[in-house]
Amino acid sequence: MGRPKNLRGFFEIIKDKATISKEIIISKLPNTTSSLNLAILRATSSEQSTPPHENQIISILSFGHSSRNTASSCIESLMNRLHHTHNSYVSTKCLIIIHNIIKRGSFILQDQLSIYPSNGGKNYLNLSNFRDNSDQETWELSSLVRWYARILESLLLTSRVLGFFVSSEFKGPDSDYFLYYRSDKHKRDADEEHEKEKVSALLNEELLKEIEVVVGLIEEISKASELLNLKQSKLVCQVMNLVCEDFYSAQKRIVIRLNEVKERMSNFSFGESVEFNCVMKRLKNCEEKVLLLFLNHEGIGFWDLVDELMKEKIGIGKDGGRSVMVMSRKGRSSESARYDQRDLKLDDFRFSSGRFDLNRVQSGSRFLNI
Repeated sequence: MGRPKNLRGFFEIIKDKATISKEIIISKLPNTTSSLNLAILRATSSEQSTPPHENQIISILSFGHSSRNTASSCIESLMNRLHHTHNSYVSTKCLIIIHNIIKRGSFILQDQLSIYPSNGGKNYLNLSNFRDNSDQETWELSSLVRWYARILESLLLTSRVLGFFVSSEFKGPDSDYFLYYRSDKHKRDADEEHEKEKVSALLNEELLKEIEVVVGLIEEISKASELLNLKQSKLVCQVMNLVCEDFYSAQKRIVIRLNEVKERMSNFSFGESVEFNCVMKRLKNCEEKVLLLFLNHEGIGFWDLVDELMKEKIGIGKDGGRSVMVMSRKGRSSESARYDQRDLKLDDFRFSSGRFDLNRVQSGSRFLNI
């Protein structure tokens, strides 16, 4: 059990104990809201610097198997706890609970999380200005809270584009535990084949958008390299373990989409090729940070694939003293457009995988070894 280092920390512990005692008394009445408030308070106590216990997390996830109103109340109570605390330990624990809802929660619970608040927004969790200046340790932990919140916001944004949560491995009705799924290779293979089929039916524009949003998630994850000097407590290690799993899930999603790009790259328009090249440069810039962060040796093949696709170079050539865009594809160079008089035509282009050539449309960790 952590000891309060100042008067403020002491009062926060007393306040938490008083609130929990109140909720225990109220919970004896037939009131579901009081029960979930009590479960959240116990899981996000300010008196310990350890992560929520597994039983506490399961207790909160269980409210997702009740009515939609109960799931909504659970998310609202959790968000109230997050937004009304200035304690970095409480905030981190709240974010861990939210992360587990994204990874393991029922569909109803995930749905309520996705639509709260109704206006959404990029700064979804509203923690960009979070600071806990109680002492040096909590001040440093505040940077983790801000970074972790951005990771979860990126996961929520990615889910809106892909149609599912990147880190949610199991999509069945009983998704609180993945023991069955993780031990069932046939199920995993079937899900992967299903995703490949969906990706192969995407338009070029949709495919590039999905790649870009997952790359954005990896960019946020890679920024954890700035936190390597953070004191490595059990709470910090739990956060990094969860985020590491997200990285590998994101890596898997990108590989499926990059392999699809290989099938249809010859059918990309000039604009699409430029856009893809820019996204790949952003991804490549994350390589060193990710390798340093997760000591990722298994992902070397992933970066080889990125390098292979980046061989499609775009450069500047000269034609009669005029600058022209030149694209090199598989050893061939061709003029694509002029800088000074670009004539962009809405020609037909192939959008699907090379396996479906008849389809056409009009264009428009270091923390893990502790």
